[in-house]
Amino acid sequence: MRYKLTIAYDGTQFHGWQAQLPPGRPPLRTVQGVLRGALVQLMRQPVELTGASRTDSGVHAIGQIAHFDGDTTIPLDRLVPAINSRLPDDVAIRHVEPTHAQFESITDAISKQYRYRLWISPNQPIFERHFVHHCWDTLDADRMADAAARFIGEHDFAGFANADHNRQTTIRTIHDCHVQPDPTGAPELHIVVSGDGFLYNMVRIIAGTLVEIGRGRREPELVDDILTEPDRQRAGPTLAASGLCLEWIRYPDPAESLQATTDT
Repeated sequence: MRYKLTIAYDGTQFHGWQAQLPPGRPPLRTVQGVLRGALVQLMRQPVELTGASRTDSGVHAIGQIAHFDGDTTIPLDRLVPAINSRLPDDVAIRHVEPTHAQFESITDAISKQYRYRLWISPNQPIFERHFVHHCWDTLDADRMADAAARFIGEHDFAGFANADHNRQTTIRTIHDCHVQPDPTGAPELHIVVSGDGFLYNMVRIIAGTLVEIGRGRREPELVDDILTEPDRQRAGPTLAASGLCLEWIRYPDPAESLQATTDT
């Protein structure tokens, strides 16, 4: 049986999602490694776990998706607590469901959404410090909103990616990019970005660029210029991983996929 997992984690103490085995040293603590260990312990069999998004060290998630194949007699409604009982307190399974044998968490994904949280205050965010990026300066949200909207559409995002992105193409489609205040009234601005895929550090560089524009150091029109003629040096800094969270990953409706296969 192939299972689809929805996973949440606090990335602070993890070296990212992807399992890492440095030569001659113990494995680094990663979400994939910890979760796979729990599944092996539960299933009592080898488990290959594939995650949809290779979040970086320090990045959080409330909607990471992964899949694995396994055989178990544990009832489906008991799988979540059974897995979670074997996990540390900074990672948890939110949902598990059986899926079709051809499901691939990476290649089947059609869109993802990230949220970057900015704490805007002269006071340090003591209790939120692992989940926000602290901005001492006041930011102009209107200028940032103007710039954010310019990312929407299909563009070449090479100027907003780390040089080590290792992707054959830097063309991506952004479905939405906007700036909003924190709904709880905290002194925060959130940068919300969804699209069909993202390059290495892309959202953190977009956030860094919007912060520079909010500070008045750069103009909103700069976004258009970099999308037209990619130049990483003109974009803003790569902001800290702590402010970034993967919120959700969406897939085609299984019924629609089945119908498309039947029609073919």
